[in-house]
Amino acid sequence: MILVMDVGNTNIKAAVFDGKKLVKRWRCSTDPSMTSDQYGIIMMDLFRYHQLDPKNIEGIMISSVVPAINYTIEHMCRDYFHHEPRMLGPGMKTGINIRYENPRELGSDRIANAVATAELYGGPCIFIDFGTASTFGVVSEDRDFLGGAIGPGLRMMNRALATGTAKLPEIELQMPQSTIGRTTITNIQSGILVGFIGMIEKIVNQMKKEIGRETRVIATGGMAYLIRDNSDVIDEINPDLTLTGLRIIYDRNQNR
Repeated sequence: MILVMDVGNTNIKAAVFDGKKLVKRWRCSTDPSMTSDQYGIIMMDLFRYHQLDPKNIEGIMISSVVPAINYTIEHMCRDYFHHEPRMLGPGMKTGINIRYENPRELGSDRIANAVATAELYGGPCIFIDFGTASTFGVVSEDRDFLGGAIGPGLRMMNRALATGTAKLPEIELQMPQSTIGRTTITNIQSGILVGFIGMIEKIVNQMKKEIGRETRVIATGGMAYLIRDNSDVIDEINPDLTLTGLRIIYDRNQNR
């Protein structure tokens, strides 16, 4: 079995795979102030809760977009799993061509998403990861990663509006019954959620136009279901897209 971890700005997603089978997955908060021992205790508790034996972990693959926490997570892996983790980065075999002008600028989570999309769905495909930021990527017919777009996430928009103004509150992220709101709360819900969906649809439709042929749209991340329920732009949701990509990349680098 292997352990994969996707360290994001808000949460750390982790999963155990036995071959290609996802055995268990979970998430915890990303907190650079926590120590390796604190993360180790959390991981050991999760393993016990899910009736998994840490001794059965044969390798670890990590994607991280939070450099400040990398040393802590690596240290935790050595102390509690007794393995040197592999950090997804330059020089690692991915199995896809990355057509980015400077691949070193590309977030490792987007690489993992591109690898999983190419492997599971082929191309052309657009994948969207609804996280702290909303990231879009395009996989070509030849399964090359062509690039994409980055925009704010829903929670980021909500928080920015509340902290950047004197009187507007942070609101519950649910669709209003009408775009024409009659309260401050429904006004904000309309502006954020309807506006966010409009951004998603505009970017996807423009990408499809530039691709020039039928293209599937795959979504992942916490807000994917909310968008799918209120727009027809998403063809499929895969909540484990990033974690699956990490598993595939681990397999492709086993003998390196």
